[in-house]
Amino acid sequence: MARVVTTIEAVRARFTALQQPLAFFDGPGGTQVPDSVIDAIADYLRYSNANTDGPFGTSRRTDALLTKARLTAADFLNATVDEVAFGANMTTLNFALTRAASRDWRDGDEIVCTKLDHDGNIAPWLELAHDRGFVVKFAEVDDECRLDLDHLRSLLSDRTRVVAYPWAANSVGTATPVAEVAALAHEAGALAWVDAVHYGPHGPIDVQAVDADVLVCSPYKFYGPHLGLAFGKRQLLESWRPYKVRPADPFPVGHRYETGTLAHELLAGFVAAVEYLQDDVGWDFVLEHERTLGQQFLDGLPDAWRLHGIPELDGRVPTFAITHPTLSPEEAATRLGEQGFAVWHGNYYAVETMKRLELDDGAVRIGIVHYNTEDEVERLLEALSRLG
Repeated sequence: MARVVTTIEAVRARFTALQQPLAFFDGPGGTQVPDSVIDAIADYLRYSNANTDGPFGTSRRTDALLTKARLTAADFLNATVDEVAFGANMTTLNFALTRAASRDWRDGDEIVCTKLDHDGNIAPWLELAHDRGFVVKFAEVDDECRLDLDHLRSLLSDRTRVVAYPWAANSVGTATPVAEVAALAHEAGALAWVDAVHYGPHGPIDVQAVDADVLVCSPYKFYGPHLGLAFGKRQLLESWRPYKVRPADPFPVGHRYETGTLAHELLAGFVAAVEYLQDDVGWDFVLEHERTLGQQFLDGLPDAWRLHGIPELDGRVPTFAITHPTLSPEEAATRLGEQGFAVWHGNYYAVETMKRLELDDGAVRIGIVHYNTEDEVERLLEALSRLG
């Protein structure tokens, strides 16, 4: 029977990385990993390191690992095993998938992105537009960084091929109505292309429930190693012609979108990360604990600091972009780092979001995940107060 962690102490005991005197609020850039992930990576390299399809023990164990990793990915996303693909990272996968999807598009075809997107779900479309004569449009957000669905709807036409949007914004934490946007895309005859990178550590992903056509995410954002993971509906992946080597032709459809030899040791770490999340911790703890810490941060944010984004927890994940009237984001983040707090500054590749907010230097980003503690949040709030 799976063990389910019910206390923050039990969670943190699984992370050697958390035993150092640094409070990690940098999760949006990549979370720490539990020891079980590190052990899985090391064990693969010690005992099973080989390429695939060989008639010997280490290769056969590698084949078994790949099968397990694909099954784990399918279960994690509620997909089928031939609808998933691994890659170096989300952006690399997205460049490959966007190019396969658009092979037969025509000059003037349109893509709708949002001003909440990470550039990994914008730049591939902009580059295609530059090369192929496509048109990229941007759906607006309101002053609290909620997606403007009416504006998005007004951008759709019979030329729209894709609506690309985030499940949650990596900059200001906004959670979008994923299924509702997918329905709007489908009504226009377009694909729903979802970036779930930032949402990954904050809640379960169900591609069927939200009716995503394509979804990309990054295991290193949900306690795993540096990898990319993609989902595509089977009928889409079958209809596209991937950029691949010729021997990949007989592979199951999703696997044809993987290029070169996969990082097998990282797949072992990916399996361990999903097992940690789903079996050892459970989403109930993650959701409840993050909500507690997020509310604590919102309630205690010093008056001198301005929050950019939704001012309550409903409609967001606990990622907060804040600015100070006299300190630059870089200066503030540096001073917090000197005091033992890991936070980010800048635009975090959310270029359009920062343009919309008129923040040329970006903001300080506080990212809360389930291994943070109430004491860490309280100490961070005190440090923010001392800064002014």
